Amino acid sequence: MPQLETPQVAPQAVSFWQAFLFWLKLGLISFGGPAGQISIMHQELVERRRWISERRFLHALNYCMLLPGPEAQQLATYIGWLMHKTRGGIAAGVLFVLPSLFILIALSWVYIAFGNQPLVAGLFYGIKPAVTAIVLQAAHRIGSRALKNNTLWAIAAASFLAIFVLKLPFPMIVAVAALVGYVGGRIAPEQFSAGGGHGKSDLSFGPALIDDDTPTPEHARFRWAGLIKIAIVGLLLWLIPMGLLLASYGWEHTFTQMAWFFSKAALLTFGGAYAVLPYVYQGAVDHYGWLMPVQMIDGLALGETTPGPLIMVVAFVGFVGGYSKGLFGPDSLFWAGAAAATLVTWFTFLPSFILILAGGPMVEATHNDLKFTAPLTAITAAVVGVILNLALFFGYHVLWPTGFAGVFDWRSALIALAAAVALFRYKRSVIHVIGVCALLGLALKMGSFILI
Repeated sequence: MPQLETPQVAPQAVSFWQAFLFWLKLGLISFGGPAGQISIMHQELVERRRWISERRFLHALNYCMLLPGPEAQQLATYIGWLMHKTRGGIAAGVLFVLPSLFILIALSWVYIAFGNQPLVAGLFYGIKPAVTAIVLQAAHRIGSRALKNNTLWAIAAASFLAIFVLKLPFPMIVAVAALVGYVGGRIAPEQFSAGGGHGKSDLSFGPALIDDDTPTPEHARFRWAGLIKIAIVGLLLWLIPMGLLLASYGWEHTFTQMAWFFSKAALLTFGGAYAVLPYVYQGAVDHYGWLMPVQMIDGLALGETTPGPLIMVVAFVGFVGGYSKGLFGPDSLFWAGAAAATLVTWFTFLPSFILILAGGPMVEATHNDLKFTAPLTAITAAVVGVILNLALFFGYHVLWPTGFAGVFDWRSALIALAAAVALFRYKRSVIHVIGVCALLGLALKMGSFILI
């Protein structure tokens, strides 16, 4: 096959509204988790449209990986900001999330309002074992990339024991891992240089709008005044809605507690959504009782099958909590759920925007590799142990739905095994695996219903 000739001329300038339409399209097709979403952006923005060069793209991604929050959404925000200032960053980041929010509100309503119907119950019967296999694959995928030496393996094992045996809170595990990485990076830097970023590449797809040697645009230059302004605006965007909730409902109300809890969760999403899910589970299920353990598994399944960041599962948590608590009264259950889903989405994603808009100019001040990745490397290793604990938690509730003293669900075990083989052996996509398992679950449940 003849190789395509590399273009020699940079593409024409892109207007804000042209970029707006692309970010909207991206929000509708961004399936596949962060790896798939970053791959789509690379194909579209680096290879095909040439809006940004390979080197600048990877430099931005390195920064996003150092931050708490969904790196794919933050990368879109960063590139949108670099191209079209603050409004470009906001448009890119919001459109990455907004379609997923609307879809999840609709699916959450169908789930909680009609979940006991044979059709819906059958679909979820097959999806739950698939989710267990998907979480296990996530632990394997992150572990194979992150655990490059015995030190990192030891951190992963310690984090697993900390959460599985000692029941320590997730924030404490992250903090200790970061401290270990910080100290270890100074004492034995070679042990902490294995993970936490994406390497540079010398690939070229032709001249780009934002190329390797393109001067930093005026709005992207670092200024203390700009940093202080963004910090103040960001703080107000958090304080004003939080203050209104506090004044209207009080501290103990579900809305106020959701806002506070997901503000904290937003700062703990190192290593992706799977890493923070145990913390969300501890709070939403154990502490606040907004939803039941099995519902958490179902919410993750819905998050896997919709576009947008996987952390959008928090919208499901918010919807179920608002709906089940009847926060607007028995006649407005849907609107209570929708309001709660929107509320938690706001407080979960607000820090991502502030970190990108505030930190972007500092990143653009140098195109060299970012430093201080040792704490991130240690956190990523700890995340592997935390995710393994999550897989065991899901497996327990799926295979022994009434506890170890109850009956082992061998049909769910077979579905989970089939899903694992499809994911690990045949490298099938998450969407395909969930779809097939949903149909298997429906067939099994409908068959049992007919026999009854």
